[in-house]
Amino acid sequence: MLRTLSIRDFVIVDTIELEFSAGFTVFTGETGAGKSILIDALTLALGGRGDASVVREGAAKADITADFALSEQARDWLAANEFAVEEGGALLRRVIDNAGRSKAYINGIAATAAQLREIGDMLVDIHGQHAHQSLMKTEAQRVLLDSQAGAGGDVKAVSLAYRAWRALARQLEEFETNAANVLYERERLEWQVNELEKLAVKPGEWAEITNEQSRLSHAASLLEGAQEALAVISEAEDHPILSQLSSLNQKLGKLAGIDTGLQAIVDLIEPARIQLQEAVYALNDYLDRVDLDPARLRTVEARMDAIHSAARKFRVTEEQLPEEHAKLAERLSQIADASDIEGLRKQEEKLKAAYMEQALRLSATRTVAARQLSDAVTKAMQELNMTGGRFEVALNAGEPGAHGLEQVEFLVAGHAGVAPRSLAKVASGGELARISLAISVITSNATTTPTLIFDEVDSGIGGGVAEVVGRLLRRLGQERQVLCVTHLPQVASQAGQHFQVAKGTLDNGKTASRIDVLDAKARVEEVARMLGGLEITATTRKHARELLAS
Repeated sequence: MLRTLSIRDFVIVDTIELEFSAGFTVFTGETGAGKSILIDALTLALGGRGDASVVREGAAKADITADFALSEQARDWLAANEFAVEEGGALLRRVIDNAGRSKAYINGIAATAAQLREIGDMLVDIHGQHAHQSLMKTEAQRVLLDSQAGAGGDVKAVSLAYRAWRALARQLEEFETNAANVLYERERLEWQVNELEKLAVKPGEWAEITNEQSRLSHAASLLEGAQEALAVISEAEDHPILSQLSSLNQKLGKLAGIDTGLQAIVDLIEPARIQLQEAVYALNDYLDRVDLDPARLRTVEARMDAIHSAARKFRVTEEQLPEEHAKLAERLSQIADASDIEGLRKQEEKLKAAYMEQALRLSATRTVAARQLSDAVTKAMQELNMTGGRFEVALNAGEPGAHGLEQVEFLVAGHAGVAPRSLAKVASGGELARISLAISVITSNATTTPTLIFDEVDSGIGGGVAEVVGRLLRRLGQERQVLCVTHLPQVASQAGQHFQVAKGTLDNGKTASRIDVLDAKARVEEVARMLGGLEITATTRKHARELLAS
């Protein structure tokens, strides 16, 4: 339930703070006073689109904050998305500056407009003043029926099954149409994959063999250099370095016994001697492993030539050959599978059967919902002065598609004895407005959304019908919070809470909207204004009191 709404510097609104109660609430006021601006502001707080044009002239930013009591579903959503729950509610805030930049917050934590829309769908259901126009579109009729049926899961399953089936069907059709091209492609890939399988280049092999080739080709120089180093360090006939260093270390060690000042020098020389000894071990080990092997060198160079030639042929680097092999092999496998036309046909039949199963389940759900919605709207039409009229949701068989096996069409008969025809063709403006309102009330009653908003959906009706509409909305308000922007006194008189929207002039001379909550006396004046226009007489006040008392 919407508890409070704060609006600052939005269009022609300076500052407005509103508190709402449960039940049925109306907003009234003269044309152009800004009644629907309230709905626009709330829509923005719920993640709707906005730009710099919504910022009041001369202001730096528009700031809208809506405070909602939480439903269980919304509370779970906040927890799942790591937004803190404050005082059992959700504080949704939207700020748009005069450069068009937008910021969103949920309970003081930065959020995205998409997140505002997601939680907003759980809190508010808005029926706009042009809702009846969307009823003319078959897509909107189908969506409305599926929503009323609670068939969202079935609709998604049908769409996924259809896409899978049609994708394979197109693959089968492509193969049957281009069988010769597919066969040529398969033969080409088989040759390429066979070539690479024979070469069998392993990941990392190119780096290994290039290193080995470099070592083998310089083996003589490597041996000569290692042997020379070993001789100088430990094997030279004329005082090798290691021998000299050992002798020097021993001599200095003895002298350090006489003068301890030499001990630090001994401690520096000893590690050098140890390191040289380790170098001798390493050189000996290296000489054991490195030898002249012309045959191995020729083998390695031949392997390098083969890999290099293949890389040029396939237009990749030598390091990429294993990856290219895997890619071509996968493509060959796909074509091989596609070449199995019988296998493809069986798989296509299987996917089609899966689609039909899902689609028939959706059709059964739609059939039940269509009958229920037809009966409910037909009943409401009798109350809305369309006696004898009939509403029917037709499910016309069509080609299998992403949305199922049938086309949804709303049909209406304005009075008894007439066959129902397409809503878009036979309904007058007034009839369409009444039917749209009936559908809005009925479908809203089937949802769990705690707050329902009707923005001038009662346009095009009046008189006794308007009074019935008011009673319908009041009845709906006994179970849900209902907010309604209306120009009909018969509707306004049924509300439990009444706000008046009017234009005023600020101290700086600029025009701004103001909103006042009306007490009993003020309500009489407002309803009388709605009944009689600018000149309010004792008769219109009497009529207003009668409406409010009814």
